[in-house]
Amino acid sequence: MRYRNVFVEGITCILPDEIVTTEELEKRLAPLYERLRLPYGRLELMTGIRERRVWPKGELPGDQSVRTVNKLFEETGADRGKVGALIHASVCRDYQEPATACDVHRRLQLPARCVVHDISNACLGLLSGILLTANLIELGQIDSAVVVGTETSRALMESTIGLLCNDTSITRRSVKPAFASLTIGSGSAAVLLTNGKLTRTDNRLLGGVVLADSQHAALCRSQVDVTAGGNASGQLMQTDSEALLHAGVNAAADAFELFKEETGWTPETIDRTFCHQVGVAHERLLFSRLNLDPAKNYRTFSFLGNTGSVALPTAAALGIESGFVRDGDKIALLGIGSGINVIMLAVEWNRTLRKSV
Repeated sequence: MRYRNVFVEGITCILPDEIVTTEELEKRLAPLYERLRLPYGRLELMTGIRERRVWPKGELPGDQSVRTVNKLFEETGADRGKVGALIHASVCRDYQEPATACDVHRRLQLPARCVVHDISNACLGLLSGILLTANLIELGQIDSAVVVGTETSRALMESTIGLLCNDTSITRRSVKPAFASLTIGSGSAAVLLTNGKLTRTDNRLLGGVVLADSQHAALCRSQVDVTAGGNASGQLMQTDSEALLHAGVNAAADAFELFKEETGWTPETIDRTFCHQVGVAHERLLFSRLNLDPAKNYRTFSFLGNTGSVALPTAAALGIESGFVRDGDKIALLGIGSGINVIMLAVEWNRTLRKSV
């Protein structure tokens, strides 16, 4: 897929203040560790994740999404009256219905003539939202769009710790599918897309590719929606981490061949990459298979954990803010999500826009 009239005007994120270290988690898991004689430090050693963050108790995803989009408008100086689509795209949402996007739209006071809905695609939610709204802009149906999401991990973390400490039937073998749940972190990110008439950055979304390998859909499953307002006791996720690692990287390798054909880019001509953040084993294998230089990638999993659908845009926002991205860079957004789905997008970055507030 190719675009001629879609621009990435801004990417921003907000991180929770409360930090939960991996060491703290393992101390809370002492009953499990002692019963199964597991070595302390194992979780950080396996994943490279030393800490993750959580939102305050009781805060709904939509509450934080409103703040994040307001920050996006402040940074870009964009006219919210010209927004033609608002998509809330995280795994977490406020309620089963209505769409979380509805309340976010109301509180942001966006136009009535606006596409407003949620979409869900595991860790690829925001990238899926970017594709959907980019198509609307390219078709000339809207002038600009906001894609936002907020992931909240407290309930999943608490229910997982409770299960592991209280279920004495768990063995060294059966505990493995639960460990991925302890890597999940919280965060919020938003992206503003515009057409050529409105852009002040000329940051072109050139296009990209998608690839589905749905035979592996059962490798990671969450029993219920992981929402801040839900009942934590029922929120559990089972993940075959090893199988998901290899199946995901295999799918990414196939997609990357298509991506190179579609864009004409090569590993050498790509200047910066932003990827879904899982852990050190995933990063190592992915960059080896794609023949990409890890030094071109911006890593966040060590201090944020896996923040689901907002992981990739958060890494991009922090990388841009830190000066990691330079004018003229060719940026590859490399998203892999359970399902398994892959979305890879090419962005030609020309100018970082910041408005004094």
